[in-house]
Amino acid sequence: MSYKVLLPQPILPEGYEYLRQHGYEIVDGRGFTEQDIIEDIRDCDAMIVRTAKITRNILNAAPKLKILARHGAGYDGIDLDAARENKVLVVTAGGANSISVAELAIFYMLYCSRNFKAVLNHYIEDYRYAKMGIPKTELSGKTLGLIGVGNIGVLVAKKAFYGFDMKVIAYDPFFKGEAPEYLQIVSERDDIFKNSDYVSVHVPAAKDTIHSISDREFELMKDTAYLINTARGSIVDEPALIRALEAEKIAGAGLDVLEKEPLDPENPLLKMENVLTAPHIGGATKEAAARASVSCAEAIDDFFSGRTPKFVIPEMRDMI
Repeated sequence: MSYKVLLPQPILPEGYEYLRQHGYEIVDGRGFTEQDIIEDIRDCDAMIVRTAKITRNILNAAPKLKILARHGAGYDGIDLDAARENKVLVVTAGGANSISVAELAIFYMLYCSRNFKAVLNHYIEDYRYAKMGIPKTELSGKTLGLIGVGNIGVLVAKKAFYGFDMKVIAYDPFFKGEAPEYLQIVSERDDIFKNSDYVSVHVPAAKDTIHSISDREFELMKDTAYLINTARGSIVDEPALIRALEAEKIAGAGLDVLEKEPLDPENPLLKMENVLTAPHIGGATKEAAARASVSCAEAIDDFFSGRTPKFVIPEMRDMI
């Protein structure tokens, strides 16, 4: 029996090749709007999802669907209640984008430390001011505070400690075992905001994390500190961040993610000289995409071969 795998958006060639070699029929979707997917999914047994939102309407229109593989680590764009009701197992490409996101988090810290956006804005019209007038600092000797110590957080800590001589502290109530030498786990979340020169966010969007960084946290931060967010925009209370920046309660921010994506062109953050934003490119390298494509294909093959996929989301581990 040949199982059909729907791809609303293309994946990397490595993923296509894996599926073909293992006997799967690939259905290249017509698009990734809700209606596009509904029209394509009826006869499909599996789906690999990149940026599409998977709604209840989609899942209710997929009577044969058994497994949904998310081409990345986050899965907040999937209606999990509807997936469970329709007996659809959700898996991720766990760890596939960790290197890419960790490297980008370091990049944002470097960018902020040299006030690079301000430098770029001024160096043509006022070379001397851009060179000497705009304050710049080193990462060496500074304290990096991590909120969340999963695959990405650990890599960021390792790169910051060994590559830039930073002190790294972290808060994660789910961290188990002994911390490596390059990472100090703290028991109080507030200590991260009070003591860090850079606060880097590495937690998923969930009920207890959405808007979990707000006015209170910004009040705790140093006025020389930066917020780095390569996780999910919804974790940060954006109006509170704007207030903190306008009041100069923190020095700036490096944001790979915003609460509204695609972005609102009128978002005040875009006009701030001490804020760097990007269109959620953390996992958008060709290497990460190739790993994610293969990981999703492997998960689908594991499932239909009677093996347990590696990265079943925690909310559905009771279904395996």
